[in-house]
Amino acid sequence: MTIRNWIILVLVLGGVAYAFYRFFFYRRSLGPFPAEWRKKLKNRVAFYRRLDRARRREFETRVQRFLDDVKITGVDTELLASDRLLVAASAIIPIFGFPGWTYSNLNEVLLYTGAFNHDYQTEGDDTSTLGMVGSGEMNRMMILSLPELRLGFRQKRGRKNVGIHEFVHLLDARDGAVDGVPEQLLAHGYVQPWLQHIHREMREIEGNRSDIDDYALTNEAEFLSVASEYFFQRPEKFAERHPELYELMSRMFQQDPAEEE
Repeated sequence: MTIRNWIILVLVLGGVAYAFYRFFFYRRSLGPFPAEWRKKLKNRVAFYRRLDRARRREFETRVQRFLDDVKITGVDTELLASDRLLVAASAIIPIFGFPGWTYSNLNEVLLYTGAFNHDYQTEGDDTSTLGMVGSGEMNRMMILSLPELRLGFRQKRGRKNVGIHEFVHLLDARDGAVDGVPEQLLAHGYVQPWLQHIHREMREIEGNRSDIDDYALTNEAEFLSVASEYFFQRPEKFAERHPELYELMSRMFQQDPAEEE
């Protein structure tokens, strides 16, 4: 076994052990889900509305665990209860097919008043970034534009969601590399078909023959996150326009959101 495979194995086992600990500990400590939160999720989160009653309760429990585990801070802004719920919903949607999974590589989410640059500043040059997974001194942190987070859940027909986008990057990072190939989600036999589909779809985007946002051309990691936004935001349309890609991503996330419609 190679050193890389050993590292992946250790990360996987550590993540599983942590998930079991979190699951059993919080199952005993969580209180009832507030009715007002339930109303906010129903009004704002289409993914939640598509779930049946039992799966809604599961979603609520996992939202509570996330909010109890990860600090959410407004930077120069006062947050609403709905803002914290939208962050939690963004986090749970991509991992909903994996009971017990949590984000062991995240401590805090910072919500900014708008776009920012790679120095995490809202003023100065190139303040066009809307979301980022932190590194270096910002390790184990995520930064999101609060207006963009809200917009992603406000657009009923939109395909963009900065929260989902950045949390998919965190999932991609679980195997030690943000490379668009989340090895903990993809069975080994699906890695090559996935890469082939990525590159095929990139050529379609370049030729203006695809409705996937052209930011996906940046690299394979951005393709994964951009396609994931579309997959979860407009699953029925994604399945119609990209059936093979939809099938691969359904296997990847262990979810079939178009069937929830």
